Amino acid sequence: MGLRIGRTPDGRRLEVDRVVAADVDAAWELLVDTERWPEWGPSVRAVDYDGESNDGGVIGPDASGRVRVGAVWVPFRVETFEDGTGDVHGSGGRERRRWTWRVAGVPATGHRVESLPDGRCRIVFEVPLVAAPYAAVCERALSRIESLLTTADGRGNP
Repeated sequence: MGLRIGRTPDGRRLEVDRVVAADVDAAWELLVDTERWPEWGPSVRAVDYDGESNDGGVIGPDASGRVRVGAVWVPFRVETFEDGTGDVHGSGGRERRRWTWRVAGVPATGHRVESLPDGRCRIVFEVPLVAAPYAAVCERALSRIESLLTTADGRGNP
């Protein structure tokens, strides 16, 4: 688990990361599937996604909806969505995917997945510096994500 201040396309952010023994595709699919956000997001209780009925709850550019945080529903909108490959924003040539969002109109976390050798990937949460205490929530999320990605059924069960 890493914690550092890094440069992102959105400026300096606190980066919370973890290297996981999982394929980059599986990690990305977990991060963009709104139906699975409550499984790994400690602060997300439910999601009401405005996407197309045939997209299975998977976000894309300009996706929007609401997330329930505790008992409160707040709107979200995906601000950036990078689903490509190549040397993007200092990825060193590794495949990298990234999405950011606004929650209740406020810039929130960025979510990034980078391909690593040997079937591993690095999952990174980019936290605005003014929200630094939220890094603890991101650490819990990364632990849950790792469990979901490395168990036999992909749902955290052996």
